[in-house]
Amino acid sequence: MSHPEDLLALLEKAEKDETGLPPVHQWKPERHADIDMRIARDGTWYYQGSPIERERMVALFSTILLREGDDYFLITPVEKLRIQVDDVPFIATEVQRLDEAGTPRLIFTTNVGSHVVAGQKHPIRVETDNDTGEPSPYLLVRDNLEALIGRSAFYQLVDWATTEPDGRVVVESEGVEFELGSLG
Repeated sequence: MSHPEDLLALLEKAEKDETGLPPVHQWKPERHADIDMRIARDGTWYYQGSPIERERMVALFSTILLREGDDYFLITPVEKLRIQVDDVPFIATEVQRLDEAGTPRLIFTTNVGSHVVAGQKHPIRVETDNDTGEPSPYLLVRDNLEALIGRSAFYQLVDWATTEPDGRVVVESEGVEFELGSLG
């Protein structure tokens, strides 16, 4: 279990992560192309069929990622490159809870090292497969880019959750309740 000082440092890092990103929405490059790059459902980035091994490179690419409709792009001031994303571009690998004055905050860490606090700006949603009943939980990271919440992080959320009288299983962060599923 983390110390409160460590969690506060994560919270500060989450706030800096959000403000320190390039202004991709302001860039209007003239050159558009497709590139043989893919992000797999497990968060692995591939270039020309081979995994990108350098974590710092993946972290850098993640800062210039843009989604328009169902398409994903790496964008710079001079070019906009369409890439393939199997599900969503990020994985929320860890979650920690910080309680401040009775208000819980859920701080997620992604596979690219960014930190996101679930709340009104960063909601959690869960899709359930109609055939298998298996949940796929997601966290809005920024703009319209999401992270799939990893299995261990999701189980931690369920552990912190409460069951409402109507059977809904909910977890709270920054005063917002998020439904994780329902019993029965």
